[in-house]
Amino acid sequence: MTVITNIQDLRILAKRKIPRAIFEYADRGSYDETTLDANRKDLKAINLRQRVMIDVDNRSTKTTLIGEKAAMPLAIAPTGLTGLFYANGEIHGCRAAQKFGIPFALSTMSICSIEDVAAAVDKPFWFQLYVMRDRGFSKSLIERAIAAKCSALVLTLDLQIQGQRHRDLKNGLSVPPKLTFRNALDVMTKPAWGLRMLTSKRRSFGNLQGQIKGSDSLSTLSEWIANQFDASLSWKDVEWVRSIWPGKLILKGIIDVEDAKIASGLGAEAIVVSNHGGRQLDGAVSSISALPPIVQAVGSATEILFDGGVQSGQDVLKAVALGAKGCLMGKTFLYALGAMGGVGVTKALEIMQKELDVSMALTGIKEIPQINPSILHLER
Repeated sequence: MTVITNIQDLRILAKRKIPRAIFEYADRGSYDETTLDANRKDLKAINLRQRVMIDVDNRSTKTTLIGEKAAMPLAIAPTGLTGLFYANGEIHGCRAAQKFGIPFALSTMSICSIEDVAAAVDKPFWFQLYVMRDRGFSKSLIERAIAAKCSALVLTLDLQIQGQRHRDLKNGLSVPPKLTFRNALDVMTKPAWGLRMLTSKRRSFGNLQGQIKGSDSLSTLSEWIANQFDASLSWKDVEWVRSIWPGKLILKGIIDVEDAKIASGLGAEAIVVSNHGGRQLDGAVSSISALPPIVQAVGSATEILFDGGVQSGQDVLKAVALGAKGCLMGKTFLYALGAMGGVGVTKALEIMQKELDVSMALTGIKEIPQINPSILHLER
């Protein structure tokens, strides 16, 4: 593939270059994948209102996200197993994001640790936290994020228990990757990926190694998560995290208005409207359909970020028009990383910004603060 013009080109390239189990971990969702499909379908169904003969010279995609300057209203979402898509992937991704001028969020379930990434980059990044059964370990993760001078903590709320992802179970996804008779041929057809993994010292959960019993084992990811994540979590645990974390707090994984109101009342700087990329409750509403009522309910009190199916600059434009301050991209980031490493991430960001810029111009918009619902053709 010599000419890459959109995110789907990067997706196709990633599918060719990385093992199926790793690719499908990012690409697929839970159960029948109806929510996964709805995230994209509902975004595509929103039509833009083309305007003409409006001065749109000297446009800018610049904005702020939770008070941080951003080159466009987009951040890289926290994604697990990132360093398996490309060796040292979290470092490559963070460097690309920071050079481009957007926030990067590191996952608890990353391959490179908080300390690995902090030592490799020049600026603060966001850290995403899963509160696990061992509250002492969860507290230590927060303290490590403080020591690394992370600029925001992203607390994920929607993974108390994991939604069943059929592809991961059928693929026998494990961390570190395990070579089996079933996947040997697939891995052999990806020699560049295999060589990078063999020569990388980081192949397991960097933040968990030596910290939690079983985190270094070859058990499947689903089995490990089932043993470590805590179904007893409640809003009191958000207050507990808030009591430890002194900085900006982002609450991720909200698609219900009632939950949004509770989250807003807890003093978080932002909430992320997200259904975990269609990977948790299949049959839940798409993120974009959940966005407008949440914005109406709490948008004046709390910054609203959006996550779910963002694969183009037009998706960003639509979400901002419906009230989001900015978007997070997860699958798109992993496609780009798996396809071309850090160079791929930069390419994806260039594509997204160009699509956003052109679409702003054709809807009569020069600056991000001007974006509003009037640029959309909405049902009356």
